[in-house]
Amino acid sequence: MQNLFDEVGFLDKRSYSEFGLTEDLLMEHAANGMALYIKENFTQGAKLTIVCGSGNNGADGLALARLLHLHFNITLFLTRPPTSAMSKLQYQRIQNLNIKESEILEKSDILVDALIGTGFKGELSPTLIDLLQGMNKMSAFKIACDIPSGFVFNADVTLTMGALKKSLFCDKVKDIVGEIRVLDLGIHRDLYEIESTCKLLDEDDLELPYRTQQNSHKGSFGHLSIAHGEMRGASTMSALAATRFGCGLVTLITHDHNNAFHYSLMSSAQLPKNTTALCCGMGLGNAFSNDDLETFFDNEYPLILDADIFYLPIILTLLKRESLVLSPHPKEFISLLKLTNLANISIEELQKNRFTYVELFVTKYNNVTLLLKGANVIIAKEKEIFVNPHGTSALAKGGSGDVLSGLIGSLLAQGYSPLNAAVHASLAHTKLAKNYTGTDFSLTPDDLIEEIGNL
Repeated sequence: MQNLFDEVGFLDKRSYSEFGLTEDLLMEHAANGMALYIKENFTQGAKLTIVCGSGNNGADGLALARLLHLHFNITLFLTRPPTSAMSKLQYQRIQNLNIKESEILEKSDILVDALIGTGFKGELSPTLIDLLQGMNKMSAFKIACDIPSGFVFNADVTLTMGALKKSLFCDKVKDIVGEIRVLDLGIHRDLYEIESTCKLLDEDDLELPYRTQQNSHKGSFGHLSIAHGEMRGASTMSALAATRFGCGLVTLITHDHNNAFHYSLMSSAQLPKNTTALCCGMGLGNAFSNDDLETFFDNEYPLILDADIFYLPIILTLLKRESLVLSPHPKEFISLLKLTNLANISIEELQKNRFTYVELFVTKYNNVTLLLKGANVIIAKEKEIFVNPHGTSALAKGGSGDVLSGLIGSLLAQGYSPLNAAVHASLAHTKLAKNYTGTDFSLTPDDLIEEIGNL
């Protein structure tokens, strides 16, 4: 896992006070990290254009030009004269180096965006938007300095300074940031950073439910009971995924026994007495009355809720449970926010501020583990937040979420805590999609379930 931060200015200041570094030294190391990346990946003499703003992000670009001017054919594009103290200093340092400046974007092999960084507030001017869109049209390899400017610049790689920022993992920028690399600022990241309550999940954080207990039977590995709703395929996919992911027993709870069931699954009208976790919501529809649901939930079993349940008033009662995982997609989450009187917002507003609304929800419901689906999955409980950035567009298909619910339910039934069940099921889910060897558009829920055996 890696730390994620809202901003890193306080880490810079800590470097000054605790390690005797200065703003100038940190900037030199940032520029040197960018220079090393460019030297390692491009042929000497390649044409490099650096687009600089008037603040400290532009100062990084000016320092980069100084470090590379004997190695590459550099052109500086300055949008305005330097205004910050550091940009004035860096501009002064290059005055005798004869680095070319231009007022137009020239064809280049490499294009560096050093326009505006994380300190920028407000709206981009039409002039800046036009410039960034022009930069996007260039065929050069595109490098963002710290962050892509205004999240309009479309980077091939983002070289971010010191530590990872949460803003780089918002859904709306997933196609903009490119590969993300962290540059050291004169001290190792382990010293520069402090522990954060927000973490970026690495793929190797996954812990699978391996069976180390040999003196065991099917009941030793949990019994998941799933509400078998109106859209029967959804809960069936969840059940098959749960079985494949190590759950010893899986039962579909239904009042319709004329329905054909998969041969590996059990069905019952009542909750089995040896149930260890519940799963409800996938394809629920109108198959269960409110009385049916109250009976289904009249217990203290760990519970994973998904899909249709987020539109029903009974969710307000269920939010009081201690062992509870919610796994909504954005539309379902805004329904949940509305039902709880926390917010009445659009999907667009949510997607712009995913972290804000997740934190709002888990602050009020600090007993709940929330998994908000998306291009970057956010998992949160109380003050802890985990981001899974490993999903792909292959998962954007009906049924993928039902498989995820089954994975979470399986781990809950096997004794994982709600937070650990959500984290490790999510990592398994994204790994299943990455491991699939077919075309990305052809992945189906059945493929995901089949891939579980190869984890």
